[in-house]
Amino acid sequence: MKKILLTFALSLCGVLTFAQIEGKWKTIDDETKQAKSIVEVFKKTDGKYYGKVSQLLIKPADPNCTACKDDRKGKPIVGLEIIRGLKKDGDEFTGGTITDPKTGKTYKCTITRSGDKLNVRGYLGLSLLGRTQVWEKMN
Repeated sequence: MKKILLTFALSLCGVLTFAQIEGKWKTIDDETKQAKSIVEVFKKTDGKYYGKVSQLLIKPADPNCTACKDDRKGKPIVGLEIIRGLKKDGDEFTGGTITDPKTGKTYKCTITRSGDKLNVRGYLGLSLLGRTQVWEKMN
């Protein structure tokens, strides 16, 4: 009986960690394949998920989000909240936005987790028109 309970508990933990996106993730540029930054994803008291840049791995030409159009305009990229308002919906996190600090553009965002990787999709309008980056889990 103990073995069955242990197996169940471990499999439940596996399911829970599989679906979670909280933690630190290394962002990989989908064009250059270079690691760009570390983003920390966290859940706020509103029950939604957010992500902020905690470290830059490649020094940008401009260390501030000069091109941002909202409350992030001119703020340093380190500490910048680039993911806002994602909600868990089954196996994916959706309904929020992601901002590219380089261009200042904000896109709709959907994130799915696959093992130690996040598939982060930013898109305009239909999710067909967008791009996906794969982020790697930091230990």
